[in-house]
Amino acid sequence: MNLYFAQRGKVALRRYLYPLMTRIPRFTRLILTTALVLLVTMTILRLCLFIFFNRQGNSLADCFPSLALGARYDCRYIAIILLIPLLLCNSRYFDVFRTTRGRRFWFSWLSVLVGILILFYALDFAYYDYLTQRLNAGVLNFLQDAAISAKMVWQTYPVLRLLLGIVVVSWFIVWILKRVYKRILATKPAENRSSRIIWPVACFLLMALAIFGRVGQYPLRWSDAFTLGNDYKANLALNPAEAFFNTLSFRHSSFDLAAVKEGYPLLSRSLPLPYSSSELNFRRAVDAPKNSSKQIPNIVLVICESFSAYKSSMWGNPLNTTPYFKSMCDSGIFFSRCFTPSYGTARGVWATLTGIPDVQVPTTASRNPLIVDQHTIMNDFVNSEKYYFIGGSTSWANIRGVLSSNISNLHLYEQQNYDAATVDVWGVSDKNLFLQANKILAKEDKPFFAIIQTADNHRPYTIPKEDEAEFKRKDFPKEELNKYGFESNDEMNAFRYTDFCYQKFIEAAKNEKYFDNTIFVFVGDHGIAGEAGDMFPRPWTDMRLDNMHVPLLFYSPKLLSPLRGDMICSQIDVMPTIAGLAHIDYTNTTLGRDLLDSSFSNDPSRHFAFLFDVDMKSIGLANNQYFFRRSLNGSREDFVSILNNDPVVPSPHTDSIKSNMKSLTLAMYNASQYLLFNNKKK
Repeated sequence: MNLYFAQRGKVALRRYLYPLMTRIPRFTRLILTTALVLLVTMTILRLCLFIFFNRQGNSLADCFPSLALGARYDCRYIAIILLIPLLLCNSRYFDVFRTTRGRRFWFSWLSVLVGILILFYALDFAYYDYLTQRLNAGVLNFLQDAAISAKMVWQTYPVLRLLLGIVVVSWFIVWILKRVYKRILATKPAENRSSRIIWPVACFLLMALAIFGRVGQYPLRWSDAFTLGNDYKANLALNPAEAFFNTLSFRHSSFDLAAVKEGYPLLSRSLPLPYSSSELNFRRAVDAPKNSSKQIPNIVLVICESFSAYKSSMWGNPLNTTPYFKSMCDSGIFFSRCFTPSYGTARGVWATLTGIPDVQVPTTASRNPLIVDQHTIMNDFVNSEKYYFIGGSTSWANIRGVLSSNISNLHLYEQQNYDAATVDVWGVSDKNLFLQANKILAKEDKPFFAIIQTADNHRPYTIPKEDEAEFKRKDFPKEELNKYGFESNDEMNAFRYTDFCYQKFIEAAKNEKYFDNTIFVFVGDHGIAGEAGDMFPRPWTDMRLDNMHVPLLFYSPKLLSPLRGDMICSQIDVMPTIAGLAHIDYTNTTLGRDLLDSSFSNDPSRHFAFLFDVDMKSIGLANNQYFFRRSLNGSREDFVSILNNDPVVPSPHTDSIKSNMKSLTLAMYNASQYLLFNNKKK
């Protein structure tokens, strides 16, 4: 019986499979078979990581999503390895089956790349064994003390045996690939000309898809691994190439520990912190006054796209772009002099969630895999369900990894989760985002903490057709637009549309039972640099303060009495203030403060905001009277009044203020760098 089925199988292979294979050009078969061998090799190596470094006791079934995602990362780098041969060797000049140069190129390329691949994995295993991290660009820092590092490696690891193992494994894989080559060489070339064109094109498109990583708007990113539930599963999904190359631009990201310690005593008085002369301690446990109702309020935090202060009605802009939001500010707790630490949505989301100014360069902290692990006060709302709503995708700037890795039991809603049409690159409209979020929150029977991130106040400034009848566009002469901070009527109407969306959201929420026990918090993700004209003193425009000046509003008609705070504050203060308003115990591990705590509000020396201007390569500090700015290389310093256009007259008094602001600026900058790497969740 077994012999019968074996014979039938051979007949089927000869009759169906072999003719099908011969229709595929030999080099396309070689590429696909080589890709399969490399994928099997990388999967075996990933399983080795699972077998030898599974310190959490995860089962293979638990880690299957990691293995599946890991295969996609592997396919990306296999496609990168084989893309150049695919483009070159389909030409007659480099034909691997007909020319010696083509054959030599093919095997030389594979030998070098396979050797590098196995070397990467060997280093990766050693690095993971040493630091419980996948191989990343931080390993290059050891080259700064190459002699010492080499001695440590020599004395710690069996270097010669490892090198021999790398050579043997690499030789074995190349030997398999040579066997594959000989088998395909012995087959008949495809005769059909269309096949010789169609199959290579299809293979190229397949590789392009593998490199992109998914079908959709955004590519597969390293941060997708951090949606798997814990750091081990994320590390298991990544491969050393993905981890290394995605951290390459951050290899110099670090902090000056001596400078942090030098500025720590000043910070301990200014924030304040639990001062310790022997260690850096940013951790303080806050026991909030208990709420007499014993009912935890719901929180809805709206991160508002490009909500620039000087363009808004709250500061008297004659175009009156945000009348509804102004009415909420008049009946809520409104901070009129709030600044974001930096410009950019990703930096704004980071600062809001963590309480740390994002001072990473050349790109944002959310894109740095080395610092994805962060503590956030949001997790101290232990009895609240956590939600994050965005109209598009959290794939941008790797925000998904930051959210899913650090916020416990997060319900993440993105473009595909809504019953609403996509209007542009940013997904569904802000109005539909708010209304969809309202429907979901209205069904929640537990306390909740929800974040809603808007996007419509951004190019291409889309006003959905469904709202054109109700939302009436306005047009102003260009001179008037420019005078009051806008470049075009499209920009101005998009700004007005955000106000329309806030109104629709609050009106819908008022009809739900959760409204009376909910604190709505609105904060801009950043401002927009531009011409603030006569609405603010000249330094606000000249020093680019308008780039980071945003509204901050806490609104709850049933829970909060109206209050206007005109002291300088920061986006990093949002989470501690929310926790204070909610009357929960929380742990603050970073630089934010509770703006409604009397120790802050009654002490003007603590009214300041740290500013980091990426474009100008400068750091600065604003307080209730002055703004100090210093270039990162120390070549220039500015010191101006933010209350009027008069220059600051040098005197012992103003010199002392400038000196103190300079010291605090440097202390905040150095502490921010330090905390990015030292704010891990417990």
